[in-house]
Amino acid sequence: MNTLALFRTFPLSVRLLLINQLAGNTGFYLLIPFLADYLLHDLALSAATVGVVLGVRNLSQQGLFLVGGSAADRLGARRVIIVGAAVRAAGFGLFAVGGSVAVVLLASVLTGFAGALFNPAVRSYIALDSDDRAADAFALFNIFGNVGSALGPVVGTLLVAMGFRLTAVVAAGIFLCLTVAQFVLLPDRPVARGATTVTGDIVTVLTHRAFSAFALALMGMFALQSQIYFLLTLQARQAAGDGGAAVAVAALFLTETITILLLQMRITRAFGTRARGHAMALGMATMGAAFTVPPTAARFIESRSDGVLPTIAAVAPVAVAAAILAVGVMTVQPFVNELIPRFSGPRLTGTYYGAFYLVAGVFTVTLTSTVGAAVDRFGGPLAWWPALLCAATGFLSAAAVTVLHRRGTLPVPDNAPPGTHAVLVKGDSDDESEQR
Repeated sequence: MNTLALFRTFPLSVRLLLINQLAGNTGFYLLIPFLADYLLHDLALSAATVGVVLGVRNLSQQGLFLVGGSAADRLGARRVIIVGAAVRAAGFGLFAVGGSVAVVLLASVLTGFAGALFNPAVRSYIALDSDDRAADAFALFNIFGNVGSALGPVVGTLLVAMGFRLTAVVAAGIFLCLTVAQFVLLPDRPVARGATTVTGDIVTVLTHRAFSAFALALMGMFALQSQIYFLLTLQARQAAGDGGAAVAVAALFLTETITILLLQMRITRAFGTRARGHAMALGMATMGAAFTVPPTAARFIESRSDGVLPTIAAVAPVAVAAAILAVGVMTVQPFVNELIPRFSGPRLTGTYYGAFYLVAGVFTVTLTSTVGAAVDRFGGPLAWWPALLCAATGFLSAAAVTVLHRRGTLPVPDNAPPGTHAVLVKGDSDDESEQR
């Protein structure tokens, strides 16, 4: 079954949220990659101030995932998704009119907070509405999101040439349209309110040992996936030199997108009838292995002379690493998103997603900062130390997932292969467990 045919088999709510992911990523990435340059040159802010503005956006998103997830459980995922899209439209709109530090800081807070609202809510809604087909739904989610993140910078490049403020207006318009579309078309769902407080819900998540082990074992997934925007981008720029840096980075993202379009559904279907622990461990090991390719190749391509072919030869290992990284992401990510609701039960799905991505976000900041320090200290982006940090993250995560699988602490989806053992996980109350 091809991607479009599979897309049509899902209910309207899931299809709408998949389109939301494509359009939302397009709107986000047509603006965010150009934000730093706008702040530095158009607004003449200092580099330190720009760092604060960008850091505030990341912190307001990653630090509030748990708030957004809890809101989705208590207010309903639909409401939180709609509010999140509206808040992001407002944030991008402020970038269009803002000319002071206070305004751009507020815009950064709003755009980050919006992500913290709708990211857990969207995943919660998709997981509940796709039921035993969650792995396929999240595979499509990865495809649609990646197409949007590749399309966004292309559109943004054209718009920025006509002015950043126009770019911000278009981005805000996209999220305003998504807000209206979801208000009109996204079905409402009853909220299964429990007797516990928000604090009680968070305590339930934090004291859920099996889930905590799962989150810690797989927190490296998002951190390694994010390195295509950092370490692999730096490697592509260095390999290509100043003259070909922009083309090299574009080739990097094009390679990732094509790989995902061609292989995502094939990989998900291939592992869909197997134990999830094996698939996730293999995916994390593949992600780690990807980072060993560029420094290994750099030993044999020590210098680059001018010319198209030498430049292609220098950049090709980084593109190969991006493709391998994408294969690893495709192998692990749909099953991670599939299993989180199996830990949570239907009442706390958003809270569990929020907790997982909070842990992953904190680790992403930690790993990226450490990799950056290694780049500065140990010979640049193509040196071995930055690569080893990323590779070790992938391999250690694979080992941890393997341990969890062998101990039987991973939940089992409803469509698991025969003979796969189940695990008791926390369900809808502190006094009950359900076998999944």
